[in-house]
Amino acid sequence: MQLFYNPDITEETTKIIFPKDESRHIIKVLRKSEGDILHITNGRGWLFTAKISMADIKNCVAIIRDKEKQEKRSYQVHLAVAPTKMNDRYEWFLEKATEIGIDIITPIICDNSERKIIKPERFEKILQAAMKQSLSCYIPKLQEAITFKEFVSLPQFKQKFIAHCEETDKKSLKSQIIPNQDITILIGPEGDFSYKEIEQALSSQFIPVTLGETRLRTETAAIVACHSVAFINES
Repeated sequence: MQLFYNPDITEETTKIIFPKDESRHIIKVLRKSEGDILHITNGRGWLFTAKISMADIKNCVAIIRDKEKQEKRSYQVHLAVAPTKMNDRYEWFLEKATEIGIDIITPIICDNSERKIIKPERFEKILQAAMKQSLSCYIPKLQEAITFKEFVSLPQFKQKFIAHCEETDKKSLKSQIIPNQDITILIGPEGDFSYKEIEQALSSQFIPVTLGETRLRTETAAIVACHSVAFINES
């Protein structure tokens, strides 16, 4: 199934007019014609089935024939991940986390962060493409970048963890996850969280955890954390 994304569709929408670039993709690349069926999501859980009524390369029009709400998971996953030095590594994380299942992503600027500026427009496109590829009808919410200190002072989900590399008393993340409960996990930059940041997180009741016996890159650690949550909730 080919899934399209249109955030402006609502349950009351009856007709969709695709923009020029998407119309060209539908007609020229996918070779769709009048009467063919398309599947569209608004990223908020709805899956719409529509039939092409006008197969115009510049102005493709489809009439919605059916709609259904995709069931949402019983828990939410919020990963706060420091931007990586190489932007493509963060984009890889966004793509894979969306495929695995994530609800909220917050880039956090840490003491050891080498990258402090992100391009949300580019990240949003990565999230959209990954959502469509995985046939999910829920697009993750990308929050604005925020400093570590600001983030840990905000209200978080009941389950909240910080994964760091310091040699302190830590438990395995998998052993601490409670199924079917919302969860927040902090993942640091290439140079890890500073000692001060770890103390700030602990003061805000974040639980220190380990993701395994080897040292992981930022983006790998984020994927391991995301998968761990999904795995425990599927068990």
